[in-house]
Amino acid sequence: MPFITQIKDFLLQYQLDLCAQLSAIDGVKDFHIDTWQRPSGGGGISCVLEQGAVFEKAGVNFSHIQGTQLPLSASNQRQAWQTFEVLGVSIVIHPLNPYVPTSHCNVRFFSATNASGKHHWWFGGGFDLTPFYGFVEDCVLWHQHAQAACEPLGAEAYPTFKKHCDEYFFLKHRQEARGIGGIFYDDVNQWDQHTCFSFMQRVANHFKDAYATIVERRKNVNYGPTEREFQLYRRGRYTEFNLLYDRGTLFGLESGGRTESILISLPPLASTCYDYQPLSGSAEALLYRDFLPIKDWLRHDTLKDTLL
Repeated sequence: MPFITQIKDFLLQYQLDLCAQLSAIDGVKDFHIDTWQRPSGGGGISCVLEQGAVFEKAGVNFSHIQGTQLPLSASNQRQAWQTFEVLGVSIVIHPLNPYVPTSHCNVRFFSATNASGKHHWWFGGGFDLTPFYGFVEDCVLWHQHAQAACEPLGAEAYPTFKKHCDEYFFLKHRQEARGIGGIFYDDVNQWDQHTCFSFMQRVANHFKDAYATIVERRKNVNYGPTEREFQLYRRGRYTEFNLLYDRGTLFGLESGGRTESILISLPPLASTCYDYQPLSGSAEALLYRDFLPIKDWLRHDTLKDTLL
């Protein structure tokens, strides 16, 4: 079986499995499935759940596109590739309950050829978590799964990819992290194809397991208007990042992707507030003090002064 076919088969099955899992957790709504074609080559399957009991909006998108002139946003190498083929799954989940964090994951494979006929391939992706109300045990679990996903690649993989994530998911104009991070990697091809593909699979599966555990922990926590308003305010920050910095959004638009599918990542509702300052000592203030600053979530001694 061709290598790219193996990847495609995994991604399509993963999309089905994740949608089934999320639908079961929600218990009310199923995913709307929308198959689309890209005029200049390829297409995809967009799966969207909206206005559920647990998930206000969840998007699980598969895409497989081909074309010429790969956008520079596809790789840190910024090379001019003449033909390309890209396939992957992108996930963004916006829960209804403010105590359940927003989450994001994507796993992608790139294949490209330059003008002289040189062929090149690489993997990219990762996952990160954006809580509105932080729980140390959730952050530790998240990073334990991130570390476990990276473990077969050696001891340096997790700290390297965690650092990339902390640096990438950062709103420079706010000098503020989007969330508590995870792992983010680009241009991964320093191992053989089988090892890199296995890493893609581990990232996808660890995301699925970690996030389901956190959702089940928090989905029934009682909340009121204050928590909901803060959630919508923080979603405004999420929107800023996706529209200003997110390379996946940029790549989708630059490559002539389907706009409706690309912008599934945006929250269904968000708000802004001029010069918002959380009340000192409040749960909202603790997000900024104890959770958004970059830290090593696997070292418990660094968390001893953190308040829940």
